[in-house]
Amino acid sequence: MGVKRIVGSLVAAGAAGAAAWLASRQVGAAKPGGAELWERKNFRGSTVTLAAGPAVAAGAAAGIAVAPGLPARVRTAGVAAAVAVGAVGLYDDLFGSTASKGLRGHLSALQSGEVTSGVVKIGVIGAAGVIGGALVSDNVVDAAIGGAAVAGHANLLNLLDLRPGRANKVVLLHTPFVVGGPAAPVGAAAVGASAATLADDLGERTMLGDAGANTLGALLGLALVAREGRAARLAHLAVVTGLTLASEKVSFTKVIERTPVLRELDGLGRLS
Repeated sequence: MGVKRIVGSLVAAGAAGAAAWLASRQVGAAKPGGAELWERKNFRGSTVTLAAGPAVAAGAAAGIAVAPGLPARVRTAGVAAAVAVGAVGLYDDLFGSTASKGLRGHLSALQSGEVTSGVVKIGVIGAAGVIGGALVSDNVVDAAIGGAAVAGHANLLNLLDLRPGRANKVVLLHTPFVVGGPAAPVGAAAVGASAATLADDLGERTMLGDAGANTLGALLGLALVAREGRAARLAHLAVVTGLTLASEKVSFTKVIERTPVLRELDGLGRLS
């Protein structure tokens, strides 16, 4: 990785982290619209706020926007993905119905003629993925495969956000894979924003919600797709699709709890 790309990645990570940390503090304190709108109960029954979600999206967008040396098409793809996915995710977090859950639940509702906020979110994430894939591709086929992989990555990370710190840890584990290639600062911005909110996530003060997890997943997917050839994109898409389909049948949490290494990593830093 060249010096310019390293500098761009460091700037993106630093700016994203600082902006995400500040935004999380401001939103968490202000709770625009009232505490009831922003507070949720986590798996343990503790009250947490959704402040980390919009903070991560805004922070990542800021980091990508100011990163030096980033190609214009990649910068546009990254900022657009962070803003669009973050916005639709936040709407679903704050105002969405919980009657329909999961990909199957939302698609079943759509078949019944009900357009849920989750269906709208799926559409926006899909569109953001296609646009992002097109901006980092040279032909229609690669753009379509890449776009599907980006959207799938966004959904998959959200499926993992069921325990404090889990999704953020997965983001940080992506670091060696996303900080190379033409979209390295995009991946670095996601990592920086994630790192800035990890402590509050583990401390059960905030949660990423759809706004945070979907956004981080989309940006990681974009950073990976930008450096992948067609074969790698197909493999990427196959993995995220397979895991997404598996999640309809298998509990990721139960798998993690039954696997010693994963269980230890998952619980690291979490409140006992």
